[in-house]
Amino acid sequence: MTTGVIIVAGGSGHRMGSSIPKQFLFLGNRPVLAHTIDAFARALPRAALVVVLPEEHIAYWRDLSARFDVARHRVVAGGRERFDSVRNGLGALPSETELIAVQDGVRPLVSRELIGRMFEAAERYGAAIPVVAPVDSFRRVEGEGSAIVDRRTLRIVQTPQVFRGELLRDAYRVDYRPEFTDDASVVEASGCPIHLCEGERANLKITTREDLALAAALIEMREADAECSAGVEDKGTDGTVSGNGLRQ
Repeated sequence: MTTGVIIVAGGSGHRMGSSIPKQFLFLGNRPVLAHTIDAFARALPRAALVVVLPEEHIAYWRDLSARFDVARHRVVAGGRERFDSVRNGLGALPSETELIAVQDGVRPLVSRELIGRMFEAAERYGAAIPVVAPVDSFRRVEGEGSAIVDRRTLRIVQTPQVFRGELLRDAYRVDYRPEFTDDASVVEASGCPIHLCEGERANLKITTREDLALAAALIEMREADAECSAGVEDKGTDGTVSGNGLRQ
């Protein structure tokens, strides 16, 4: 099936305490947004990639991204609400796109496995979102008091949220409503049930400086693991060590 990805990157960086929008901050030696774009390009090399940015940030991103080998993508201007930005992104994708993912631009650690799992689920169920179970306790504030919430009934929602193209386009033909907090809420309001898939705890949404530091540590860990795996495989080619690390 033909695939498309809408990467919404409208952050301001205020909660980060930065004058630079968080999607443009550096994670390692590349901008956060570049990591996100390239993750989808690797997982879906034939997908159409659309990045939605505030109009005032487009020239900045074009200049910044030109300094790096970022996967090919189209940039369009967003709108007042995230809802409007996604709708603008939809308009930039080919009309025949059969499966469409919507991704936060500041989730740069999304894995190839998660992307594949979400597209497979959307092809089967029509609408699929990744979720993880919370580990903290929750309380609902009620007036001046509070009450415990059973966390077993809660899930933390992530992106990419993936949908059949016709479902997503039809859902976004309505006017914006405040209860539209993500794409799943828009599609669900149109009458389509949402299938929940297992997400990944490492699929961070970078909002604070602590998130950025944690993401950098996770990237270093992934790179170290990859180097270790490559070393084991290389040793296996000369007949002295097998792929499982046992000497032949």
